[in-house]
Amino acid sequence: MKLNMRISVIISFMSSLAVVTHAHAYTLFESPATTLNLDINGVVGAFHSQKGYSQIASADSARDWQEGYINYGLGLNHLFGRNKSSLYEKLSWTTSTTLGQGDAAHFTNGHEHDTGLEEAFIGWKSGSLIPFLGEDGIDVSAGRQSIQVGDGFLIAGDSLNFGKGALNGSLNRGGAYYLAARKAFANTAVVRLGGSMGWRGDLMWLKSNNAAQAKPQMFVGTLEHVADQGTLGFDYINVFNDSRHYGSELYPDRDHTKVYSVRGQGNAGVKPLFLSAQYAYEDTGAATHKKQSAWYVESGWTFSQLPWTPYISYRFSRFSSGYDPLFYGDTRALGTWFQGEVASNYAGPFNSNARIQQIGLTVTPNEALTLGLLGYRFNTINKRSGPNLDATEWDLYANWVINKHWWVMPLIGRYSPHKSASEGGSQLGSSHANIYTQLLVGFNF
Repeated sequence: MKLNMRISVIISFMSSLAVVTHAHAYTLFESPATTLNLDINGVVGAFHSQKGYSQIASADSARDWQEGYINYGLGLNHLFGRNKSSLYEKLSWTTSTTLGQGDAAHFTNGHEHDTGLEEAFIGWKSGSLIPFLGEDGIDVSAGRQSIQVGDGFLIAGDSLNFGKGALNGSLNRGGAYYLAARKAFANTAVVRLGGSMGWRGDLMWLKSNNAAQAKPQMFVGTLEHVADQGTLGFDYINVFNDSRHYGSELYPDRDHTKVYSVRGQGNAGVKPLFLSAQYAYEDTGAATHKKQSAWYVESGWTFSQLPWTPYISYRFSRFSSGYDPLFYGDTRALGTWFQGEVASNYAGPFNSNARIQQIGLTVTPNEALTLGLLGYRFNTINKRSGPNLDATEWDLYANWVINKHWWVMPLIGRYSPHKSASEGGSQLGSSHANIYTQLLVGFNF
C-alpha cells in the first residue's frame, strides 16, 4: 500500500500557527494569590490545491476543503506564601472538523468532526524556594499536555491529525489535518530543573495515544546551557512500547529507537545575527539497529536600520534515507520544521530521505503586518528506497494581526515537482506546477 511507504515519515504537525498564535485569556476570578482564567482560541481555514498527491488517492483532481477547530477550557494558578511557589492547572477540550473534498493528500475526506478532551494537567513551580536553582528552578507537571524539545526538530507536541482517508479511517483523530487541532500527549510526567539562565535540564516521560504515530512511549532527557549569546543543548530520546498493531505496519523500526542530539541557537553576541544548528544520531529499533541521522545549519540577518526591517535567512538540512523524524512540528517560524506548505503537508518529502535548502525573506511594514517569502529546493537522497520527490517550491504569505483577539494569514504557493506520480514522484496527473492557496483566520479570547 502506498500509505505504508510514506506514513512512517509523515509525523507530528503544528503548521504555520506557531507564527501567528497569540495567547490571551479572560479572567473569571482574581485575588492576590489565585487566578482563574477562561481560555478560548481557534482557527478556521479555506484551502485550494490544483493538484492531488498519491499518498492515498490515485485519481488526479483539484481539491477545495475547509478546516476549523476551537479549543476551550480553564486555567488556574495559585501562589503560596513569600517564596511565591505556585500550583498551576489546565483543563480544556477541542472541537474540530474538516469539510469539503478533503485535503490534497486525502488524509481527510471532508466528513470528519470530533469533540474531546485536549489538556488535563497539573504542575508545581518552586518560585524562590530553592535559590541556587534560580527562580522556578523546579517545575514538576503531569497529565495531558503538549511538550516541545528545543525548537521542535525532534518533538513539538503530538500533533499529527489524520482523518478518515487513511487506513479506512482507523487513524481518524477528528480532522483539521493542516491546522493540527490536537497537540497534547495522552499522558506525561515532566521534571524541569534550573532557572532561565545557566545550566538547566529536563527529565520526561511522554505517552502518545495517536494511532498514526503507533501510540509509543518516550523517555526524554535534555541538558542545556542558556546565556545571552545563545543556548547549547543536548537531548536523549528512547522510544518504546509502540502499538504492535500499528507499529509493525507503519513504523517497523521505531520500537526501542534511541536518539542522541546536540543543538545550538543564538546570536553569538551579534544582535542582528541569528544562528541555529542541530545534529541528531538515530539508532533504530532492537531488531535492526540501523544507523540514521539528520542535521541542519541555519543563519539569518536582520537589517534593523532599513525600512520595514528586512530579515533574510538560509538553511540547509539533510535527513538520511531511513531516518524517523518522530514528533517534529512548526514552532519558531513558518517552515520550521514543516518545510514547504505543499511539500511538507501533501507531496513530501516529510523530513526523511532528503536534502532541503530554504531561503527566506520577511519584511515588517508596521507592528501589525508581516510579509514573507520562502523558497525551497528538495533533492531525494536515495531514489530506490522511495518516490523521487525532487522539486522546488515558493510560498508568499502575510500575517496581519488585526487586534489582540483576531489575526488573518493568506498564503499562495507554487510547487514544481520534477516527476509526476506515474513517473515515480507523488503529484497526480502531471509534473506541471501546482498553485496552492489558503486563508487562515484565528481568534483568541
